[in-house]
Amino acid sequence: MPTLNWIGKEAVINHHRQVPYHLLRCDNSLSCGDPDSGNLLIEGDNLLALKALLPYYAGQVKCIYIDPPYNTGNEKWEYNDNVNSPEIRKWLGKVVGGELEDLSRHDKWLCMMYPRLALLREFLREDGAIFVSIDDTEVAHLRCLMDEIFGLGNFVMNLIWEKKFSPQNDEKYITAAHDHLLVYGRNKKSFQVNLLPRSETANERYSNPDNDPRGPWSSGDLTSKTKATGHSYEIKSPSGKVFLPPSGRQWAPSLSTFTELMKENRLWFGEKGDRVPRLKQFLSEVQKGIVPMSIWKHGEVGHNQEAKQELNTFFKGTYQFETPKPVRLIERVLRIATKPRDLVLDSFAGSGTTGHAILQMNRENSANQRFILVEMEKDVCRNVTAQRLKRVIEGYERTNGEKAVKVEGLGGGFRYCRLDKPLFDETGKIGESVKFLDLAAHVFFTETGSPIAKRSNEKNPLIGIAKGTAYYLLFNGILGDKTPDGGNILTGKVLVNLPNHKGPKVIFGEGCRLGSARLKREQITFKQIPYEIKVS
Repeated sequence: MPTLNWIGKEAVINHHRQVPYHLLRCDNSLSCGDPDSGNLLIEGDNLLALKALLPYYAGQVKCIYIDPPYNTGNEKWEYNDNVNSPEIRKWLGKVVGGELEDLSRHDKWLCMMYPRLALLREFLREDGAIFVSIDDTEVAHLRCLMDEIFGLGNFVMNLIWEKKFSPQNDEKYITAAHDHLLVYGRNKKSFQVNLLPRSETANERYSNPDNDPRGPWSSGDLTSKTKATGHSYEIKSPSGKVFLPPSGRQWAPSLSTFTELMKENRLWFGEKGDRVPRLKQFLSEVQKGIVPMSIWKHGEVGHNQEAKQELNTFFKGTYQFETPKPVRLIERVLRIATKPRDLVLDSFAGSGTTGHAILQMNRENSANQRFILVEMEKDVCRNVTAQRLKRVIEGYERTNGEKAVKVEGLGGGFRYCRLDKPLFDETGKIGESVKFLDLAAHVFFTETGSPIAKRSNEKNPLIGIAKGTAYYLLFNGILGDKTPDGGNILTGKVLVNLPNHKGPKVIFGEGCRLGSARLKREQITFKQIPYEIKVS
């Protein structure tokens, strides 16, 4: 398979594995609504945030939507990843400019995107999918990048969104009226696209000119390209006119099936009974929805101006975004890619449209979906993303002419979290602020590749079972005794008090006073903290 190469590629291919695990700390003063809603808004670098979230959410996300920088040269973003490469370190903290002033602009963008996409893939469920908004500036590079990370065979579609509906007279060449949404599945064979609700426009195609008691119908072609024996017979219409299938085609039904269709009044020969026969397809029998098309018109999913108007509703022009997305666009993504109670991730949250769309769908359809949003810029995260979600949840006033109109809140809530210190310091020791559950989630994920299950008992040293093996963590006085002979050291007394498991056991602790024969007899593999904990 052809692959894309660029400056710095070798340095970033494994960078997502080298990123340290950081702690996440929730701030109740910035959170809003129901704290048990399952929704998170995280302030901080999305590469670090994604790595911090992996031990809890790997393989659990049904849909990822991201709207990364389009790299047009006007966004003034900076490359700031801590990659151990001299050529890349020269880029740190410098604004990425236009093509002529920054000849490595596309290389920097690819270096920024690669580790983030690699981590995002690990969050997806087997039947999950990722949608990435982009314009023509980087769509070719992004397609090659995603082919490499997600696999060429998992490409689903390049969706076209009509973001503008009128020409720009100041455009030098051609008005760019569309954006792309590249869609990839974690495993395309497992990913299923939901049907869209039937619209009134779609149903207008159905009528009932012959007053059929089965209700409105639409006629479909009765011919087929498929070659099969016994499908080239003559058909005599009610008016006596004889028809043969057109050149190069055959009748779709066999002669016996055609006879049954005639008996059931499922064929239409026109109002005078002298037209080529067509198959009657009843509205009551068609699919309860419509297969999505690859071109999304602005009338169905909104446009850029609509998105700016939505933002203006909350912030009255205080904050401007280059390429905001309308709520209806994200709703379309969610409708075709998710089901109730699914988890959705957006690691380039911006103004919070994804969270807004989910809250709205939860209110309208009782979908009970959850979201994880990550926004890097502190000012944007606190004063735009969080404030928009807060107002949508609690309700707000919008101006309608000169009159203020109260908009009812949608309910729900979110926890506001910030990136904290790394789990391990530069010497490899566990950070002093690390709590039991922080380390437990890390240990279980790095040992098994699975996220830790939600715990009902915070004082349980059994942190999880995977493939028949039980994993225990003796740390931070989990058994209520921090003395040298207490719960952080594996002794005979401690072993007796551990939750029982008949099978292999992996026990992490600060020390072990059991002999090798006892460990073997009890099927125990002991690993010492912190030296035998995988750091990344």
